[in-house]
Amino acid sequence: MAKFLTNREENYAQWYNDLVIKADMAENSAVRGCMVIKPYGYAIWERIQAELDRMFKATGHVNAYFPLFIPKSFFSREAAHVEGFAKECAVVTHYRLKNSPDGRGIVVDPDARLEEELIVRPTSETIIWNTYKDWIQSYRDLPLLINQWANVVRWEMRTRLFLRTTEFLWQEGHTAHATMEEAEEEARKILELYSDFVENYMAVPVVKGVKTDSEKFAGAIDTYTIEMLMQDGKALQGGTSHFLGQNFAKAFDVQFTNQEGKLDYVWATSWGVTTRLIGALIMAHADNNGLVLPPKLAPIQVVIVPIYKGNDQLDAISGIALELKSQLEKAGITVKYDNRDTQKPGFKFAEYELKGVPVRLAIGPRDAEQGTVEVARRDTLTKETVSRDNIVEHVKGLMDEIQKNIFRKAVEFRDSNTYRADTWDEFTDIIENRGGFVLAHWDGTPETEEKIKDLTKATIRALPFNNPPEKGRCILSGKPSERRVLFARAY
Repeated sequence: MAKFLTNREENYAQWYNDLVIKADMAENSAVRGCMVIKPYGYAIWERIQAELDRMFKATGHVNAYFPLFIPKSFFSREAAHVEGFAKECAVVTHYRLKNSPDGRGIVVDPDARLEEELIVRPTSETIIWNTYKDWIQSYRDLPLLINQWANVVRWEMRTRLFLRTTEFLWQEGHTAHATMEEAEEEARKILELYSDFVENYMAVPVVKGVKTDSEKFAGAIDTYTIEMLMQDGKALQGGTSHFLGQNFAKAFDVQFTNQEGKLDYVWATSWGVTTRLIGALIMAHADNNGLVLPPKLAPIQVVIVPIYKGNDQLDAISGIALELKSQLEKAGITVKYDNRDTQKPGFKFAEYELKGVPVRLAIGPRDAEQGTVEVARRDTLTKETVSRDNIVEHVKGLMDEIQKNIFRKAVEFRDSNTYRADTWDEFTDIIENRGGFVLAHWDGTPETEEKIKDLTKATIRALPFNNPPEKGRCILSGKPSERRVLFARAY
């Protein structure tokens, strides 16, 4: 099955698209720019969703749901916000269809125009802050820590499955606080939570930092980000957490009586990750044989494939396989026993390799007699024979080992593709010929930032938190610089 994949080194974009479709994760829909997430792709999203939801609730957040439609007037209340999203908004103008007068089809009923047009949710700050106005009166109502799992629509001209689609799934947190310090602490806390999830569950290393003013979220004071490096040398923004200050509270008049008995505007954050994390999983780990899924997020952690001739052999092997399945499931491992008689073992091996199942167990007549199992690892493509008596502990150990190995490989790739550039020639050579992350000096002006982007298509991904101050000269303008920032071409 993997032979149908385009070679990753020859055409990375086509390899990615082939893999999403061949691994049965998603496909393009009849609606331009939108995708159908198929059961296997959605199962991965469910694993992501479950872990993040647990982490959110462990830090005191609760889930709610807000409308898909937002009155257009709400967007005009926060100038930077409307400017940032205006070009991506889908607008509902009518609420009814009717048969055309000539009887040739369906048309919009001109008499059913909405009194106020509605925006299909691109993000929910405006509708949520209009709601919070009624929920918050006193410091006793704070902090308000709410998350929403939802879909959003941003009208995209150039789309790619999971990475950038007109409609996508995400979570968006929206919190309200009594003080600036509490809100800033919340925004940083969520960034750390995202970092923890991406590194420890997705097995992808991240660079944490703050966005430049030109790259930050529309309406935010500060946008914190985690940036990941994909195997083609491009960056992918994994998640963002925004300190919104009092901008939205003032726009929607959300005031509270503080502990001194005085009226004040609340302080806000918002934050989110999307189904593009599935794209990141693919591009960070997969190879020319298919997906390589970290065990913590794999919908199927172990698949058992019987090798047999005739029903008598299958019956004997099935008894062993089902007992192993039960033992592994009791140990908290998700297992599939594939005893389909419509496909041969070789086809099944290729199928589960393509789908990135971390461990494959094969049991044949000789294994049944000798009390052994063939164990194959997806991350290293190696096989070994293991006694059935030790299989549960062995597989449990493999889950940890594979998770760590996938992360180690991703860290090595990121580190070996992170460069320092001190001159414009060095910078452009790396961007054009090697790709990856580039740490270089920037003079801090939006004009220079924009010119670098125009000349190279590279953007400042973040001002990294872990970068110490370092005096230097901007790679383009030659003006003084206090620190290096992180550049890359990005998705």
